[in-house]
Formats: sequence, structure tokens, C-alpha cells
Amino acid sequence: MTAQVNWLKEKLVQQLGFIYKDIPLEQSTQTIAQDLINIMRIEQEYVEFEPYSNHWSEQDIILITYGESVTSSEQAPLKTLKHFLDTRIGDVINSVHILPFFPYSSDDGFSVIDYSSVNPCLGCWDDIRAISTDYRLMSDLVINHCSSRSEWFDNFVKGEGQGHDFFFTALPDDDLSEIVRPRTSSLLKEVQTANGKKFVWCTFSHDQVDFDFRNPEVLKAFATIIREYLDNGVKIFRFDAIAFIWKVIGTNSINLPQTHEIVRLLRTLIESVQPTAIIITETNIPNTQNLTYFGNANEAHGIYNFSLPPLLLNTLLTGNCLYLKRWLMSMPPSQNGTMYFNFIASHDGIGLRPAEGLLSEEELAMLVETVEGFGGKISWRTSQEGEQKPYEMNISLYDAMQGTIDGKDQWNFERFICAHTIMFALEGIPGIYIHSLIGTQNDLEGFSKSRQNRSINRHSWDETKLIEAIESPKLHHANVLSTLKSLLDIRIKQSAFHPNATQFTLHLGLKLFGFWRQSQDRKQSIFCISNITNNTLSLPLGELNLIITETWYELISGEEIEKLTEAIKLNPYQTVWISNCAFEKT
Repeated sequence: MTAQVNWLKEKLVQQLGFIYKDIPLEQSTQTIAQDLINIMRIEQEYVEFEPYSNHWSEQDIILITYGESVTSSEQAPLKTLKHFLDTRIGDVINSVHILPFFPYSSDDGFSVIDYSSVNPCLGCWDDIRAISTDYRLMSDLVINHCSSRSEWFDNFVKGEGQGHDFFFTALPDDDLSEIVRPRTSSLLKEVQTANGKKFVWCTFSHDQVDFDFRNPEVLKAFATIIREYLDNGVKIFRFDAIAFIWKVIGTNSINLPQTHEIVRLLRTLIESVQPTAIIITETNIPNTQNLTYFGNANEAHGIYNFSLPPLLLNTLLTGNCLYLKRWLMSMPPSQNGTMYFNFIASHDGIGLRPAEGLLSEEELAMLVETVEGFGGKISWRTSQEGEQKPYEMNISLYDAMQGTIDGKDQWNFERFICAHTIMFALEGIPGIYIHSLIGTQNDLEGFSKSRQNRSINRHSWDETKLIEAIESPKLHHANVLSTLKSLLDIRIKQSAFHPNATQFTLHLGLKLFGFWRQSQDRKQSIFCISNITNNTLSLPLGELNLIITETWYELISGEEIEKLTEAIKLNPYQTVWISNCAFEKT
């Protein structure tokens, strides 16, 4: 064993010692560490790496999609998806997050039956590898729970075989008063097993049974899964619902120290064999808690910027950027080796917990009421006090932008584009949901069939109909796709839009939202300023202190700015990217 692997083993032993410090183990931490090294094949494939490296650039854009978001009758959905990527959008995105593509029993993939196979309704591992060959592939690691129909849970019920001791149980009279979870269903599920009646912990639903990471065999099972995903081309891991994986009776069982240490340990394993692989933690929780998953630049490489969607939507629906501006000013710059993952729409709804403490109760209530008026659905959670609180707004982003708090208006398209123009320019890597890229509206038919709120924003397009929609000049889909692709084409060519480039918030009042980006070599500056109202506003360029010895350009229009001390007019929801480096459109 090489010196590097010896050092790595000792690091794993220390991490395991912390995780299991209060747990009696049948095996020593030395044995568990060696088992993990063997599972990951580290002794054969260990790769030295430079810590705190940025494995990303301004060219990285991640498309978020289900495997069956685009289908055809002639081939497997994953093949159809790749064809759509290659022919329609592959020139501006280089990474693809395919939401859970495994056999599942509920929650559109997040109740996994078998982690080691591809859902045959979507395709096979060859299709996954084909996508990973041409795009940086992001995959979910659904690590908190699995399906109650999985073989592991069947073995739990039978009391034998792998999985018989994989699941967390409690008793109804245990102190569960501090538990925080995003659902209103009962936490415990009663199950009759070969070993008697058990009460299984279910953070999300009774079909999603939670793992018990106090058992090191669960950790080993996920190391096996991670290794398999790496072998099949996965380069970005999305740790789903990671905040809930460690439970302690009598606590809130969220964000516990052991959870953070498990993230650090999995990062140790992953980067030892694939140094450029990335971990992004999915923690839909209040902002200050979310930030802790960076650790000391030794946990997640990236965290979802969960506060951005509700704050940006609130900004554009109220015409007031106060709360968005306050939040942006409070966000710490990401250290080298870490980055923010920015998104404003996803397969889930627009979460409201990340806006807690940032928006007032009144602001949240007004936001919920407005979204409901635009056809949205609201998902609820039970607070510690037993109150029903809005947890998530379920609506397509295009329909969420139909108007303002005063009602619908004619600025739907402009408002929608403004939201993306802001998101594309912010510090971090942009993630764009496929249904935003093509302007999909509320899927009321899908909702009526499933009666699940999230179905409203999970439409599955027939490829032929989708091509007709994005090629029709009479429909908004074509305009949305061409406009967003044009913006992305500009974005990926600006060094000042590197995910770790400097960012400062500008003070331009509450109707103009702006920030300044500067490239890491300090050669390029970009002033990103948006009119977030439905009125024409004046932007006094003199307040930006543009250096008069340089030539300045507005990147989106491609025009040179000749009078640096005068004002320019911004139409409703117009954004300008003002830079000292020209951009020639292709």
C-alpha cells in the first residue's frame, strides 16, 4: 500500500471514529476503512489531487431534466433526450442533470427500488454512458431513503439478507417533538416483520423508508453505489435530502454533526479516485443552515442556492428588490474549491423554507396568494407548534411570471427572461430546468391525473410536438428558447462570469437590481443591472463610475456605449450587461 493510501486510510479512520463515536461497532474503524478502500478500488486507482481546486468555469451550464421529459414512440426516452440535446441545445450547455433514472415506486423517481439498474422504461446503462460521453453527467444519490418496495426493505420485513438491518426505527412514545420535516404525514410507519412490529422512520412519505446510517453496512452499500455511478460516467453527485440522514431521538434530527462528517467522508472517497468529480448537496432548508454544507471547503463542492428562487420571484412580482438585495449582500463569496449552484426552477416547486427569516410572514403570504392566482398549488408542512405552514409553491416558472401582485399583465415573457438574465450572471454555476428553457406552462392535465402538486411542473413532451412548438413563430416557446440560448451563448464566453469571479452588490435604489462581476485576472468587469418593474426607468451611467479610458459595451445588444456619463433608458424588465470587453455574437 502506498504512503498516500496509508494516509488516506488514517483519514478515513478518523472520520469514521467521529461518525460512530457513540455507536458500539462489531467491526473496528480500521476494518471499515479498509472495506471502503476496497469497494472504491482506491489502492488500484488512487489519484493525487490538488485540494481547493475549481473544477468548473464560466462555460459550465447544467440542464435539469427527467429522463422522460422528451419522448418519442420510436426509441427509448434517454435516446430521445440525447437527440434533443444534440440537435437543439447542446451548443450552450455542457452538463446534464438527469433526475433519478432508476426503477422507482413513487415521487417521480425519488423512491428508488434498485440503485444499480436503469429504469427499463427509460433505457439502459449504455444510454446513460452515451450521454456522459458528450455531457458532464449529474446524477442523484438518493441517500436518505429508498422505496418500501425495494429488495432491501423486503429483507427488513423478512429479517434476513442484505437490508434486514438497514432501516431506522423508533417507538411512538419516543420524544419526537423536535423533529423538523417537510411533510404533514405521520413520521412513523407501522410494519409487521418477522421480528415483530416495527415503526419505521419516514421523513417524506410512507413509501420512502429512511436508512439507518448508524449501521456501517449502509455506508458501505452507498460506497458501492457511488463506485458504480463513477464507472458509468457520473461526474456530479447530487446528494438528495442529505440533511436528514443521521437521526438521534430527542433532537430535531436534521443537520447533525454526523451528517456533515458523512459528507466529508464521501468526498474523501470520491475525490481519491476521481478528483474532478463534484458533490452538490440538496438541502432545502433556511439559508444559514444551507451554507454550513460548505464546511471548511471540505464538504460539498456546491450547494443549491435555495433562497434565490423565492426571493427573485418576490422581487419581480412586487417590483421591489429590497429582500433580494439584502440577501445577496449577506452571502459570503465562495472559497476556491466551492461554488453556488444557482437555479430558479426545478422538478420540485419553489421552496419557501429557504426564505424564512429573509421574507416576512406578510411577504410570504402575499407571494403564496399571488402564485395561487396564477394557477399554482401550495404544499404544506407541519411546524413544531403544530401549525400548517406553506412549504413549497408548485407552478411552472413561466406561469408564475404572468403578472405582479396586482394581477396579470402583458409582461409575462419579459419578466420571465429578466429572471433568467439575473440568474445567469450571478456568482455560481447556473442550473436551468428544461421546462424553463422551452417555456412549458402548467401541466393541469398531469396534475389532474396524479393529484400530486409537483406534477404541474413535470410535463413530458412528445418530441414531435415539442419541435413544432419551438419552431412555431406564433408560440412563445420558440422565443423563449432562442432568447435564453442567446443569453447563454454570451454568458459562457465571459471570464467575469466564472463561478468564483468577484461579485459586489450595487446600490441603485429598489427598482433597479444590480451587481458587479470582475474576472479573476481583473481584466474584465461586467455591470449587471435589471429593471425589475413594469415601468420604463432611467439608469444614470455616471453612478457606475465606468472608467472613461476604457471602451464599454452592452453585451446583450452588442452595442458600444458612447456617452458614459449620461443616462440610458431601461424598458420594463430589461437587463443590461455592461462590460469593458466586447462580445461578438456568433
